[in-house]
Amino acid sequence: MRDGLRARVLALFSRLRRLARRELHAFRRWLETTENLLHLSVLVLLPIIIGGVTLLSNAIDALSFLLFPPLAAGAYTLFAQPEGRYASPTRFVSGLLVGALSGWMALWVSTTLLGVTATGTLVVTAPGAALSVFFTTATTWLLDVEEPAAYSTALLALLVPPATMPAFVASVALSTLVVAGVFVVWRDRFYEQRARILYESTKGDDHVLVPMSGPNPHSTAMLGARIAAAHDAGKVVLLDVVTDEDAAASKVAALDRGETLATDGGTRTGSGDSGADDPERAAVAETAKVLEQRAETIEAEVGVPCEVIVAVDGTNRAATITRAASRANCDLIAVSYQTSRGMLAPHIRRLFKSEFDVLVHRSATPERTRWRRVLVPVRGASDVAHSMVDFALRLVGEGGSVGVSHCVGDAGDHRRAEGMLANVVEPFDGPIETRVSRQSIEAYLASAAREYDLVFMGASRDRSAASRLISPPTFERIDDLETDVAIVDRH
Repeated sequence: MRDGLRARVLALFSRLRRLARRELHAFRRWLETTENLLHLSVLVLLPIIIGGVTLLSNAIDALSFLLFPPLAAGAYTLFAQPEGRYASPTRFVSGLLVGALSGWMALWVSTTLLGVTATGTLVVTAPGAALSVFFTTATTWLLDVEEPAAYSTALLALLVPPATMPAFVASVALSTLVVAGVFVVWRDRFYEQRARILYESTKGDDHVLVPMSGPNPHSTAMLGARIAAAHDAGKVVLLDVVTDEDAAASKVAALDRGETLATDGGTRTGSGDSGADDPERAAVAETAKVLEQRAETIEAEVGVPCEVIVAVDGTNRAATITRAASRANCDLIAVSYQTSRGMLAPHIRRLFKSEFDVLVHRSATPERTRWRRVLVPVRGASDVAHSMVDFALRLVGEGGSVGVSHCVGDAGDHRRAEGMLANVVEPFDGPIETRVSRQSIEAYLASAAREYDLVFMGASRDRSAASRLISPPTFERIDDLETDVAIVDRH
């Protein structure tokens, strides 16, 4: 009874751990969208910063609470748009300081020179307000430190008693320096490093499994090898799937590499005698020789370690491939494009539902083994978009180029699309150009793809079944594209 209860408790904790890992994984993918990351940063950091400055204000009499509204507005501008026009810590500090000094000057001119004084504690004179805005506009323009929050600082300065005005200006300088310091650390150490810290594709996908089946698997293997070679720990595993264990054992023996043979029932090492007759063994030996030659070619041309393994195909080819990927410690499966009844082959569709990242390569030029110009059309800023850009940069290397594009159609928001593309490519260093087109995606690819060696596309698995029924995925609508296509899916 106790053993049964203990087993149920352990099973419950195991399910909770798996659920927590899935939720954490989904949360990290959500954070890969730049807008989500910025919203979360503002939600978390802005209250902490204002709360911290408030504590400082309560401890230091010189710090005035009057500066908090422009301080919060300016801080929001910094963190919400870190690549925007006003996202400069120097502009932020000098702008608010200029606003405070302009308000001080306006107060002095209106009271001393014009003789106009306020009639109440929280009353601001019209000449003072007008002069405050005038001085702020003129000064920020001349010094090229335009800052919207400077105007509110200048107007709030009119409420400060003249005797405490120096303390108010000092509090503006101190508070803005605190906010600017936090922003600089956040931007330099986290935001600009988000591809390295958050984007899983830039840290993984360096162990690539390539099933050697389908049309032109050698080109697919070279594609996977060049992706893996971008990381020092990269490796490529060529997978040969056979239909029975005897053939697998013969192939392993012919390879003479001592590789482990994966079967549905477990693992074993192939022996030298498979029990097959001479013609069958000759055919197996020839296939093994081809695999070895491909592995040697990959190692010589790309400089990445290449292994060969053999697996026995069961009733589910996708399960066989994913099991081999797991045992070979691979995180990306690169498979040749195959169809059945006009659709993706069933085993590829099942691979999309696995726990592995998947790349499906449709080769238009069988002899191509190098891709120097890559086009990446994206629907939005997402983890898949980041993966495609990362893969493209790995492929082109030095001297190549990557084009990232988005099609908005006739009625789309061109400016918003430009901002989205900027968010997609900004975390990456490399030869990237962006383009927004008003054509449909099919028309755009028909005209632009011929200039590129490869087009990356997302698998569009986030779309509903109804949406797919009305409009099939783009890769299924561009069969006549005379350029290599790579379909990317993130698990």
